[in-house]
Amino acid sequence: MPTILGQNQYGKAENRVVKITRDGDTHHIKDLNVSVALSGELDEVHYSGSNANVLPTDTTKNTVFAFAKEHGIESAEAFGILLARHFVDSCAPIHRARIRIEEYSWERIATSDANSQFIGADEVQHSFVRKGQEIRTAQITYDGEGIQVLSGLKGLTVLNSTNSEFWGYIKDRYTTLPEDYDRILATEVASVWRHNVTGAEGERMPNWEKSYAQAKKNMLHAFAETYSLSLQQTLYQMGVRVINARPEIDEIRFSMPNKHHFKVDLAPFGMKNEAADGAVYYAADRPYGLIEATVLRDGAEALIPVDMTNL
Repeated sequence: MPTILGQNQYGKAENRVVKITRDGDTHHIKDLNVSVALSGELDEVHYSGSNANVLPTDTTKNTVFAFAKEHGIESAEAFGILLARHFVDSCAPIHRARIRIEEYSWERIATSDANSQFIGADEVQHSFVRKGQEIRTAQITYDGEGIQVLSGLKGLTVLNSTNSEFWGYIKDRYTTLPEDYDRILATEVASVWRHNVTGAEGERMPNWEKSYAQAKKNMLHAFAETYSLSLQQTLYQMGVRVINARPEIDEIRFSMPNKHHFKVDLAPFGMKNEAADGAVYYAADRPYGLIEATVLRDGAEALIPVDMTNL
């Protein structure tokens, strides 16, 4: 049977880039994991093995490091835009570039007082500890005309110890779960949001650092301030809060596992275990409910792939 080549891409994945910026004795750190994927006129490399239209993946790796030095890293999004434009605009056979970035956050270590026998606190501005809250993500796609910027995060674990209920659901012969009117609600948030930028000449780009920080803050505020009757309701309110607060964001998608906490049965030991008295819970690892949904600005088109938050 005859065959034809379908969608294809290639590139260098997981380039680990750490950029230190020195402002006198005060240092700043950007820690990225950058993956490059290129597509275009690449039929012949598959059919005949001709590399005439292939930019070596080693070259893409070198470009990532060279750009980190030449241009610095203002933000994951800005760095990704620079790379995507470069690969498409400088290499004719390449028609589309997708840059995926994970960013690992560090915070400065607070030091002891300056009278210590060790280096004084006023002299130490170069020591950091990795933050353990979440991994920041970005994906930039450029096809020579328009840019799509997807920002996001994953691994953001949150918990409400009350103000959550779950009841009134369908019950059949296989239902054993009791209704709960005061439960723990916990999840590990993975989210991707789309900025309404096109990359047109002269277009003003968002302040990417501020946009990310505010989107995350609005998610957390909505999680904390929503009296939840379902994880779906909480997810939706988190999306609504981000869309309403950030005019540069038109679409946001969430993948949120329900990290179940079940009350331990202490009746065999003659003890009650009620939430109102400060219950003891078993934190279940798996299986888990998985809640996923997209929230859109009215009139916006859904463009984030449904599997993006699982990457």
